[in-house]
Amino acid sequence: MLNCNSRGLAESFCALMHFSCPGYADNKPGADRDETPPRTPTGNAPSSESDLEVSSPSNDLEDERLAKELSLKEAAAHDLSHRPKRRRFHESYNFNMKCPTPGCNSLGHLTGRHERHFSISGCPLYHNLSADECKGKASTRDKQTEERTLSHRQDENRHSTRSQAPTDRQLRYKEKVTELRRKRNSGLNKEQKEKYMEHRQSHGTTREPLLENITSDYDLELFRKAQARASEDLEKLRLAGQVSEGSNMIKTIVFGRYELDTWYHSPYPEEYARLGRLYMCEFCLKYMKSQTILRRHMAKCVWKHPPGDEIYRKGNISVFEVDGKKNKIYCQNLCLLAKLFLDHKTLYYDVEPFLFYVMTEADSTGCHLVGYFSKEKNSFLNYNVSCILTMPQYMRQGYGKMLIDFSYLLSKVEEKVGSPERPLSDLGLISYRSYWKEVLLRYLNNFQGKEISIKEISQETAVNPVDIVSTLQSLQMLKYWKGKHLVLKRQDLIDDWKAKETKRGNGKTIDPTALKWTPPKGT
Repeated sequence: MLNCNSRGLAESFCALMHFSCPGYADNKPGADRDETPPRTPTGNAPSSESDLEVSSPSNDLEDERLAKELSLKEAAAHDLSHRPKRRRFHESYNFNMKCPTPGCNSLGHLTGRHERHFSISGCPLYHNLSADECKGKASTRDKQTEERTLSHRQDENRHSTRSQAPTDRQLRYKEKVTELRRKRNSGLNKEQKEKYMEHRQSHGTTREPLLENITSDYDLELFRKAQARASEDLEKLRLAGQVSEGSNMIKTIVFGRYELDTWYHSPYPEEYARLGRLYMCEFCLKYMKSQTILRRHMAKCVWKHPPGDEIYRKGNISVFEVDGKKNKIYCQNLCLLAKLFLDHKTLYYDVEPFLFYVMTEADSTGCHLVGYFSKEKNSFLNYNVSCILTMPQYMRQGYGKMLIDFSYLLSKVEEKVGSPERPLSDLGLISYRSYWKEVLLRYLNNFQGKEISIKEISQETAVNPVDIVSTLQSLQMLKYWKGKHLVLKRQDLIDDWKAKETKRGNGKTIDPTALKWTPPKGT
C-alpha cells in the first residue's frame, strides 16, 4: 500500500497519475491528516501495487476511448481561431510618439480611461492635473452617470403627458445648482491673483490657465466634463484611424477641386493638425476644420488671385510678386502649405525679409495656385531662390521648369548671377539638374566659336559657374588634356535634346517680353 505519509513518494505518484492527492494537500502544520490511501480516477482505492499496473483488456479499451475524447477536448480548447482578434496594448499606441507638453512623460489621460496620450487634449499635465486625479474624476463621473440613469428610469415610469411638470428631484437639483452659483466668489483676492500670474509667467501657453474661483464650482465641473468627453471622442477617432498621430498628423488637404495626400509634417496649430484633414481656400490660403466652414468662407471670400503685383502674364499663366512684409498672413499660410510637400523647409513665420513669386493658372473662377518660389530681398550670396514648390496636382507638366526659368529671368534683369539656396530637396535637385542641362545644351547648340569660356556662359545664362561645371562633369563634357580644361561638344546629347524639344513644343515656356518688372529697391 502507498500512503501519503511518505511525502516524496506521494508527490511522484500524484504527478504520474495526474490526479490530486487529498492526503498530500492536507499535509500541513496544524491541519488534520487524512490517513486514507489515495484514490484512482475511478474512485476506488488500490489494494496493492499490482492494482495500478495490471488491467483487463476491457479497461484498456475504455481508457483509450476516454483518452481520445480528452485529447479532442484539449484540441478544441486550444483552438482560438473562432475568437475575434484581441487588440494588444502595443497595437493601440505608438511608443515613439510623445506628448508635446514640456516635461510630460505621456503617461495617463485626461479621461482617466487610457494609459497613454499623445496630444494636448488628453494631457493631464497641461490641464494642471495628475494621472491619479484624472482616474479619480473618471470614477466620480461614472457614479454620477449611474445615479442619473437610475433616476431617469424612475421618471420614465410616470405617466407621460404633453405638458409634464418637473419632478421633486428635478426641483431640488435646480435649487442646489442655484445655491452653488450664488456662493461663487465675485472676484479673486490678491493672493489668488499673484498665484495665477506666477503660473502664467512660469508656463506661458504650455499649460492651461488656472480656472479655480473664476466661476462657480458647478460650472467648472461642467467644463471639466465637457473637456473629458471631447478628449474621449478624439481618442476613439484616433484608435479608429480617423485622427492620425505621428510626425505627419495631417494626412490630406482639400484644396480647390483636389484632395491632396500630404508628404511631410507641417507645424499647423495643434487643434487643426490633430484633425487629420484640412480644408483650404485656394485663393487666400486660409485653413479650416470642416467642409461646412469652407463652404461658408467661399461664399464670402472676395479673393480670386494672390495679393501683390502681377508682374507676368502670358495666356492663362500669371506670376504675382508678394511682399512678405505687406502680406504677412498670406505668406505664412503659403509656407505652411509648402511644408506639407517639402522635407527641408524651415521658414514658416519669419516671412518679412522675403519676396514670394506665385505662379497661377487662370480660368473663369479665378487664378489657381500652380507653384511659387521665394527669394531674399538682400542675399549676400546672390541666391535667386530660397524655396521653390510646384503643387502636386501640377507636377510633371513643365511648371517646375518654368518657375526655375523665371527665377533666372529675374536674375538677368538684375544683371546678377544666381543660384538656388542649399540644401535642395530630392525633387528640387532633379529639376535644377534637368534645367541646367537644357540651358547648356541650348547654348552649345547655338555656339559657333572655337574657344568657350565658363564665365561667358555664366554671364549669358545667369547660372552660377559652380553649377555649370558640375553639370558639365555629370554630362561627361569636361575633360583635362595637356594642362587645359576642354569642353567637349557632344553632338549625340544635343541631338537628343533637340528631338525632345521638337516633341514637347513651346507650350510651357517663359516669354521674357511678357515680364513687366523692375528690381525692388531696398526693403
